[in-house]
Amino acid sequence: MGLTKIFERVSEPKETNRQIGPLFRRWLQKGELGLPLLDLEEFTKSKDNAILNSADAGLMLFARERLGHQGTKGLDLVIRMHNKYVVGEAKFLTDFGGHQNAQFEDAKNLLKDKTARAIKIGVLDGVLYIKGKNKMFKYITENKEEYTMLSSLLLREFLYQL
Repeated sequence: MGLTKIFERVSEPKETNRQIGPLFRRWLQKGELGLPLLDLEEFTKSKDNAILNSADAGLMLFARERLGHQGTKGLDLVIRMHNKYVVGEAKFLTDFGGHQNAQFEDAKNLLKDKTARAIKIGVLDGVLYIKGKNKMFKYITENKEEYTMLSSLLLREFLYQL
């Protein structure tokens, strides 16, 4: 690979699925869920409904210490709602197969984790809802009673029904 090709590769924009974490957090900060965002100290002291506003490390630390979470992947969401805790991963899946399947597997692993004393959700958007014979659609339709996977468009409604 020559210098020109290296320059092209490092100049390419990030894949959409690699940008979703920060975009999801910015969306939360806009107040779309109707919940305040509290830093770790405020969130820990409060009993009110709120979103923990922290970087990945802070979310994981809280989930490990307070909720018994033993997962190894970063969380995108820690919420307290009606004295219940919700932890989640947000994924925007833009295609079928390859790395996108790995992203989907990350969300599934969180949902299958029995260690955390919290409601575990996968906030999943993108191609997985397209009806077809692909693995993702098949999984979400066959396991809909067992795991909570939902679009970010339904997150507010889900939280307020807890």
